[in-house]
Amino acid sequence: MSMRVAAIFPGQGAQQVGMGKALAEKSVRARHLFQEADDALGFSLTQLMFAGPQEKLTLTYHAQPAILAVSYALYLEWQEYGITPAAVAGHSLGEYTALVASGALSFTDAIRLVHQRGLYMEEAVPVGLGSMAAVIGLDGSEVEAMCQAFSQKEKVVEAANFNSPGQVVLSGHRMAVEAMGVQMKEQGARRVLPLDVSGPFHSSLMKPAADKLEASLEQVSLSELTIPVISNVTARPHKNEASSIKHLLVEQVTSPVRWEESVSYMASEGINAFVELGPGKVLTGLVKRTARGADAFSVQDPSSLEQAQAWSSSTQTGG
Repeated sequence: MSMRVAAIFPGQGAQQVGMGKALAEKSVRARHLFQEADDALGFSLTQLMFAGPQEKLTLTYHAQPAILAVSYALYLEWQEYGITPAAVAGHSLGEYTALVASGALSFTDAIRLVHQRGLYMEEAVPVGLGSMAAVIGLDGSEVEAMCQAFSQKEKVVEAANFNSPGQVVLSGHRMAVEAMGVQMKEQGARRVLPLDVSGPFHSSLMKPAADKLEASLEQVSLSELTIPVISNVTARPHKNEASSIKHLLVEQVTSPVRWEESVSYMASEGINAFVELGPGKVLTGLVKRTARGADAFSVQDPSSLEQAQAWSSSTQTGG
């Protein structure tokens, strides 16, 4: 059976100290790319990635460019095997990596943009006021309806990520997220897990960040897409026009990430293999729960890159 492959890229939360180090030791291309990121930002992102400390790397405005840099470096190495993905997609921040992979956004513009995006997200809601939590075991539409019934101006709680069947993430004011979590358990949720993030991402509370990001995006020029990129907001391919892509990137800050729907859409288009490029393997797990017949493979370092090469050459790859 011929493989139609999608490359997928992780979002925030995947960062870990040491990420990209083995790759940089092995690949001149990766070293150059990381140097490019340092130059674009005016500080050593590489030092933070390789040596930490973790709490500094986890800051939104460091984690976002760090994950993008490692993910794109892995993508470039993977490309050496002559694979052209049929589509690319990323979870939240990962959508920027997908746009770089598709040729629409330059690497240095993307690194600067996601650093700014992280700063804007951090500034939008004072630390400690907002939070996120994963709800396991309830249907997405049920979670959404419960949030809509509960949410008010001073206690906002919204469905922020539809990750896979039975996994939805809440976002909003900390007190509201906690109260909603209790209600979800009463409704039969198996677990409600607080996430280790610094703000209520993908909720209406991020509107100030979206407005600032819109101004930053105006300074950036986009090129033609060479590979279809799936939008988090619509769970469908981006139109090949700069204004529409920018509009959806602004909307993405306050809109839910429709990841389950994005994976289902790609599977319906005949994609039967997903390669996650970047630190962690969260998306690989989500794909396995969503597109049950598909292959899913995680590439995080040189050894998993070699395994991916063996895996892809053992199957016929088709774009």
